[in-house]
Formats: sequence, structure tokens, C-alpha cells
Amino acid sequence: MSKILFVMTGVDHWTLTDGTKHSTGFWAEEAVVPYQAFTAAGHEITVATPGGVVPTVDRASLAPEVNGGPEKAAEMAAATAAIPELKRPVRLEDVEVADYDAVFYPGGHAPMEDLSASADSGRLLVRALDTGTPLAVVCHGPAALLAATREDGTNAFAGYRLTGFTNVEETQAGLADKAPWLLQDRLVEAGVDFAEGEPWAPHVVTDRTLVTGQNPASSAPLADELLRRLA
Repeated sequence: MSKILFVMTGVDHWTLTDGTKHSTGFWAEEAVVPYQAFTAAGHEITVATPGGVVPTVDRASLAPEVNGGPEKAAEMAAATAAIPELKRPVRLEDVEVADYDAVFYPGGHAPMEDLSASADSGRLLVRALDTGTPLAVVCHGPAALLAATREDGTNAFAGYRLTGFTNVEETQAGLADKAPWLLQDRLVEAGVDFAEGEPWAPHVVTDRTLVTGQNPASSAPLADELLRRLA
């Protein structure tokens, strides 16, 4: 049995260019599908958030139109509510990477608000890289990588090949023109080798100890890849 740390957003909004707060949180599929895969394999999950606050699910991620209909939407809502670790997160500030065998970051727009600028999350990510701890990040979760800077100011992931939610997907989702910044643009500016797949299709990229998924549909194959690394 391995111990897997879920690092999750602690906010329920994303501040747009005009200052309005777009209601969001973590994307249900990106937490539920990996959680179910990891626990079915016998692994232990700990959830950490900034300040240890209970993470908020993005209500849009429970809608029928993104879950294949009302029945599957109800199943996703029930599965989200059934994850006990979401109700008792630990403080991200107190986490030691050495206590875990792998680290996982689900997405949703909320990480763009807090984890993208979290020094605590950034230090954890740098430590995970430096210790060879398997690291999996999906969709908007790679926003957290922007805070992973070294003492010389460079990004620890510069030169890594990875993926995340693309400009095309953000545009098609209807938020690109309201966003203060776009994830793909900022990652490229940080020096990563961004690998863009087809919009909304599963797309997983691996580079050394890092596994990244482009969008919600990438959650299952990303979880499978992390499980292979823990086998």
C-alpha cells in the first residue's frame, strides 16, 4: 500500500479580469476518478489544502451535460460526497513530501486563484521533483507549477514536457476572454515544453517523474499511469 497526497484548492472562486468572482472549486471528475482508482488498488489518500479548509466542488462539474446525463451526474455527486478525506483535509503548510509515495493535483479553475501563487505548494512541488517522488497533475492543476520556483527565480519545471488545459479549451469553455491569464500561456512563459492534444480528448504526457493530463477526460489514464509507477 502506498500513501498518495492529494493537494487541492482551498478557494471557491476565480477572480476574473473585471474583478468579478467566478464560482468554482475543484472539478469533481478529476478528484473522484483518480480517488476511486487509487483506493481500489489499496492505496491510502490524504487531502491537503491551504489552511486545511474543506475543498469546494465546482457545481458545474456535477451538471448532467458534463457527466453524460442526469443519472451519471447524480452518481458523480454521490461519489464526491462519499470521499471522507475531502471532509478532513490536513494543512498544506504542515505537509512533508517524505511522508508520501506520490503527489496528485486535481484541477478545476480554483487552483488558478490560490495554488498558482502558493509558496507552500511551490516548495512541496520542488521537493517532490528533487526527491524523485511521482507527481501527477491534471487540467488546471498545473497552475500550481507556476509557484514552483528555485532560489534563483527559475521555475523548477522549466524544460519539462507537460500538458494542461489549453487555450483552445478555455476559449471553447467561454472563459478565455474574461480570464486575467491563460494557463497554457503562463506555463510556456515559465519555460515548459507544452504538449497540446486535441480539445477535450484524453491526453497524458510523461516526463521523468512527472505525469500530466490535459483535461477532465484525461483523469482516468493519468491515474492509470501513476498506478503503474507505484506498482
